[in-house]
Amino acid sequence: MAAVQYRKADWIAQADIQELADGRYQGVVMMSHELGADSEDTRHEVEAPSDSPEQALEQAVALAHRLLADVAR
Repeated sequence: MAAVQYRKADWIAQADIQELADGRYQGVVMMSHELGADSEDTRHEVEAPSDSPEQALEQAVALAHRLLADVAR
């Protein structure tokens, strides 16, 4: 389950983190576009890993906001 979820029209952005093998953390965002009975899912990752889960989640939330802003254009 996502740590944070945002919705804009028929788009959902779920921001979360994953722990990497080296002990750092990666922010990830799953974008879903609901199309009636179907949905289209796309995974996006924050470019740079973080040393803390809190920082990784902050970066994932920022990415989720940017992605939702882009789909609104």
